[in-house]
Amino acid sequence: MNVRPYLQRIGYCGPVTATADTLRELHRAHMLSVPFENLDIHCGRRIVVDPDAFVRKVVERRRGGFCYELNGAFAALLQAVGFRVTLLSARVPMADGSDGPEFDHLALRVDLDEPWLADVGFGDSFLEPLRLKTGIEQAQGGAVFRIVESGRLRVERLMPEGNWKFQYDFTLTPRTLSEFAGMCDYHQTSPQSPFTRKTMCSLATPDGRITISEMKLITTRNGVKSEREFANEEERRRILRDLFGVELEQSPVPGT
Repeated sequence: MNVRPYLQRIGYCGPVTATADTLRELHRAHMLSVPFENLDIHCGRRIVVDPDAFVRKVVERRRGGFCYELNGAFAALLQAVGFRVTLLSARVPMADGSDGPEFDHLALRVDLDEPWLADVGFGDSFLEPLRLKTGIEQAQGGAVFRIVESGRLRVERLMPEGNWKFQYDFTLTPRTLSEFAGMCDYHQTSPQSPFTRKTMCSLATPDGRITISEMKLITTRNGVKSEREFANEEERRRILRDLFGVELEQSPVPGT
């Protein structure tokens, strides 16, 4: 893989060495540059589990994607730089609180002097990788995360109310990308998948997040959220271009 165009895509110009500092900076740059989005699904464009296709989409088409695409592409970048990366299967809880299926989410283990959990494909989550260690709270800016042992390893986020929100659980069993193909197909075809129910595009910012959900723009800055409706599809496409850098060949169909 040609590393330079990828680094240019995410605006990274620092050292390219397999260190914890580089991992943190690459992770943060990716989160601030590449959106979490499902627009291809609503444009009728099939997503195939292929790391080369993921990298082309992120770098050449200047798009984002969902977890398989974003973490698949990021894993390819990290490996090309010299990091040792292991793919991990994670389960996101269902709306009723029950366990999600295996391979529901793709996360990454990166081994240096100590192991790290990297994840640029979960949406609103940690900007920098977490130490893959239980029993400690890990603060990043205004957010705090922890990994706890509960049979499986579990990522939790401290909420403003003081409670811990369960984000997903995972095991350290090494996986291959092909093992995620079935759930990747499910998430782009099943009416039960959250990714087929509505269009969305979301990007981290240094002080919060910007999100397009259907015909609504949601902006969060320093914990304060504001929302507004788009006047029409033309405005939505303009905001996608101006705020997210996303230019579509065709308009996605909201809610399909």
